[in-house]
Amino acid sequence: MFKNIPFNRVEWVTSGFLIFTGLLTLTAVPAYLWHYGWDWFLFGVFLFFYPATGISITMGYHRLFSHKAYRAKWPVKLFVLLFGAAAFENSALWWSSEHRKHHKHVDTDEDPYDITKGFFWAHIGWLMFKLKPVPPLDNVQDLKKDKLVMWQHRWVHPISFFVSFFIPTLIGYCYALYTGNLTPMAGALGGFLIPGVARVVMVQHATFCINSLCHMIGSRPYSTSHTARDSWIAAIFTMGEGYHNYHHEFEWDYRNGVKAWQLDPSKWAIWTLSKFGLTSGLRRVPKERILLAEMGETRRQLADRINHIQESENVGEALWEQMLENLEAISERLTEMSNELQTATQAKIDLSKAKIRTFRAEVRTMLAEINAPIGLAVA
Repeated sequence: MFKNIPFNRVEWVTSGFLIFTGLLTLTAVPAYLWHYGWDWFLFGVFLFFYPATGISITMGYHRLFSHKAYRAKWPVKLFVLLFGAAAFENSALWWSSEHRKHHKHVDTDEDPYDITKGFFWAHIGWLMFKLKPVPPLDNVQDLKKDKLVMWQHRWVHPISFFVSFFIPTLIGYCYALYTGNLTPMAGALGGFLIPGVARVVMVQHATFCINSLCHMIGSRPYSTSHTARDSWIAAIFTMGEGYHNYHHEFEWDYRNGVKAWQLDPSKWAIWTLSKFGLTSGLRRVPKERILLAEMGETRRQLADRINHIQESENVGEALWEQMLENLEAISERLTEMSNELQTATQAKIDLSKAKIRTFRAEVRTMLAEINAPIGLAVA
């Protein structure tokens, strides 16, 4: 069973932490709840720490430091560095370095969490085994000039334990001491286990799912040149990070859920903070360019569909000609729309929202027709 595991490469501290905290969450947390019962205060502390930690990874480690999608004043930076450390995903400097490599080398051997090596590797395996030689932090020179980032990098492990475990444990102890609902030790243990350990495990695996599941499950409306996919389900528990296909096409946009209806708490938090002067320089991809990407992907799918029909031997000649005629008409309309968008983009002319909505609706209709079963394609 274990003969194929390269034990000389195992990252024992990281692996031990991931396995031990996972086991505690699956065993000690249920045992605590069974013995002491449900406590709404401790659950409330969890409901603060989970989003505070999660959003510090998404809007802090990811969008602020890795991609420079916006600028932030020092109070925001300090918050995301403190609570980002509480996720036990290492320092913002290291995290950003690995993430920039992921975008530069996605789906190749140089991608730190390359999905082509399998779900386990992309999800957690890449953290559990050492790379030789150890990759240098040579792509984050900009972050090395940031004093707060370097302070956190130097002290990340003490900060992690203090914010992630000591503070929730202390809160649980003080709560029990003040209310008498639990013994002080039971309160401290509850604080350690529920808003502490269980929350760390949940935030970590939410992050890991972006590296694994969001490269396997979901749609690819903007590009199929890489494995990244959009998943609204993943967006729910990752503070909006689930729209991964869009993100890989437009990584510098401060939004992941670019559509108004898409769930993206990180986007909303960044925008809200900008109204108070705490964030600025929010970078957005022009709507025309986004729609052009959608059209380009639709055109690629159209070409695949035409090739499939031309190679099919199970389609009658009359039906074959009619289907090709329909698809070629779609192709002509796509070209016409793309040319109009290209002209508007190059001339820096903003198209009306109504025009953009009309184009987008047409693209959705085209996609439905392109992907319809052969027998329904001309219905």
